[in-house]
Formats: sequence, C-alpha cells, structure tokens
Amino acid sequence: MSAMPGRLFRLLSLLQSRREWSGRELAERLGVTERTVRRDVERLRALDYPVTGTTGTAGGYRLGSGTTLPPLLLDDDEAIAVALGLVSAGSGGLAGIADSSMSALAKLTQVLPARLRPQLAAMGSAEAIPRRGVPQVDPDALATLARCCRNHEVVAFDYVNRREVPTRRRVEPHQLITISWHWYLLAFDPDREDWRFFRVDRIAEVSPTLHRFLPRTLPAGDAASYLVESFTTAPYRHRVRLTVQLPADEVTANIYWFNPGRVAPAGDGACVVEFAVETPSLLLQLVAGIVALGADFTVDEASAETAALIADAGRRLQSFKPR
Repeated sequence: MSAMPGRLFRLLSLLQSRREWSGRELAERLGVTERTVRRDVERLRALDYPVTGTTGTAGGYRLGSGTTLPPLLLDDDEAIAVALGLVSAGSGGLAGIADSSMSALAKLTQVLPARLRPQLAAMGSAEAIPRRGVPQVDPDALATLARCCRNHEVVAFDYVNRREVPTRRRVEPHQLITISWHWYLLAFDPDREDWRFFRVDRIAEVSPTLHRFLPRTLPAGDAASYLVESFTTAPYRHRVRLTVQLPADEVTANIYWFNPGRVAPAGDGACVVEFAVETPSLLLQLVAGIVALGADFTVDEASAETAALIADAGRRLQSFKPR
C-alpha cells in the first residue's frame, strides 16, 4: 500500500488519542461498521503499526509500543499546542530538557505542512527564561508517573517529605498537576487510606508495579482545587487569616500569581483569606499581595511568630522615606 486513505488516518488518530477503544466506539466515530473497523485495523498492522485487540464484551483496540516509532498524527491546533509546550519546557523545572525541546521543535517544523511552518519557525526563535530556584524534575520520572496515571497502574517510589524524612511509597496515581513552577502528583495511598500530594522533585526510583487499580472518586470537584485546599489545611509552620473589605471574586481575580490559600465570602463586600505556608518569606509575599489591593483588612488569626513577621514588615515599610 503506497498511501493511507483518509479513514485509516482518522482511525490511527483515534487510537493515538486514547489508551483503548471498543470496536463499536470506533465504528460510530468513523461512520462505518465494526467489520470495516476490523479490516482497517488489519491494514494498519500490515503497515507495522502495533495495534492490539481483545475479544469479548470488554474487548477493544489499543495502539501498543513497537520496535520503531510510528508517525504521530496531529491536527493544526495540536501541532501549535505541542510547539508552545516545547518552547516553554525550559522554564518548567525539567532537568536538562531545554536543548532537547528546541531540537524536537526543529524536527516538528520540518515535517509539518507548509501552512504551519511560518508559525512554528517563529516559535523556534522564542526563548523561555527559567525561574531561578525552581527544583529540577527528572523528565523520565515525570513521564513514567504520567503513564501510570493514564493506565491506572500502581506505582512505587522513594519520597523525601519537606521535613527531609525518607519513605518508600506505593500508591494509586490519579493526576499530575503543575502549579507555580512546581510539579505535584495526586495519588491515593492505600497504606494511609487517604489521598496524598507528592512533590515530583522529591520523588526518585520510580517503579511501575504492573498492577492495575480501579480509579477512586476524588473528594473534590477537581484535582487543582483539591491541591489548593490541601495547602490551606496542611500543618504548615506559618498561617494567617485575614478579613479583607473586598468581594471574594475581586480578591481572587487580582492576586496575579498562584494563591496557595482559601478565599471565601464574608458578608457584603468582604471576604476571608487564609494562607498556610512553610516559609516566612512566602507568607510575607502573600500578605503583601493583599495589602497591594488597597482595601482595609484585619488580621483575625495568626501564630505569635507569624504576627511578629507581619508587624516587623509593617514597621519597616512605615520607616520608608523617599529621597
């Protein structure tokens, strides 16, 4: 076969977009019969695409791994999204990946249709400035964790918590999240019978166990909001609760960077803001962000150490005299 017809391209694109498809789902997407799907799968196999299939009511098709890398089908929007991701990869805290990202972008530019090349070529001249102090993450570990999340596969790894206590964990991975230049893994820990977040830069020796699990229901609307809630309720060293004379949505909209805290309405035109962090410098930055909003506020609750930090910063600001 010298060329692949359009339907085979669509079938291949579907197989690349999800781990497994039933024959009925593929037939509905392609507008053909399941028998036609079976024939098309055999044609892909003849072209050395490693499509595996199982029979029965729970049977389906999946694109497996092979000895060579098959062509990856991307539509225009997906190609642009990949290019943007490659440009920004150098600033995401992934160790040693910046050069590889630019090399991959050059290859992507070369093989895609001419209509997309000017846009991708322009992106190739862009430069991402890494954020200093961002912990480096092993790309291989990140990829393995992502695969285990997708395949619902139990994973084991070494972990060092923020108190530098090492443990060996065996968890059911749910989702990877990147917030404020840090990568986190949300997972259910059967040994502790609870959900846990793990900083990926503190993870090492990642080992898939080849044991599958049934996904559990997350005790929140989504993983990101659950992460923020966990930050607020975690036993961090520095905590503060403020009442701000602004509506909650206005406060949330005007905090220009990631807010590891809780903002809740508190009557007419006011809200309660809670922060819980590990370092005093971060706490002062968060409180300063509230001060910069220009609204009246009161400190409702703070530990003695936290209150002293805020008061000391206030005294130093009051002593400021412009030249």
